[in-house]
Amino acid sequence: MSDEMISAEQVQQLLTRGPYHQWLGLKVLKVERDAIEIKALWREEWVVNPDKRYTHGGILAALVDLAADWALVSRMGRGVPTIDMRIDYHRAAMPGDLVAKGRVVKSGGQFSVSEAEVYDKDGALVASGRGTYFTAQPKS
Repeated sequence: MSDEMISAEQVQQLLTRGPYHQWLGLKVLKVERDAIEIKALWREEWVVNPDKRYTHGGILAALVDLAADWALVSRMGRGVPTIDMRIDYHRAAMPGDLVAKGRVVKSGGQFSVSEAEVYDKDGALVASGRGTYFTAQPKS
């Protein structure tokens, strides 16, 4: 990837090519060198407990993975495969849009490390995590 920054609009197009990403209602809010901010539009289908109405942890884990992975897009120009990931849950995510903020910790030729946090509609931290990603150039 060149030193030229990829725009939020370009990342939006790449990111929402996948049906799962479309279903999550992802909107790229900001792209910076080694960082990204993504909003996920809340869906009723995310509720795991109809009485308590909190969001399933798998949705939060997916958002951590997405933001950490796509923080690498400014370097790679593409999403990259996840090798390993750790998630910490901090509080229940109640109904409302979520914002995931990802940043690169270490960029390497073969492997890179990124981390991300997910915030609820009130700005409270609901989940965080770190992932290792395979960033070697694809074979032709």
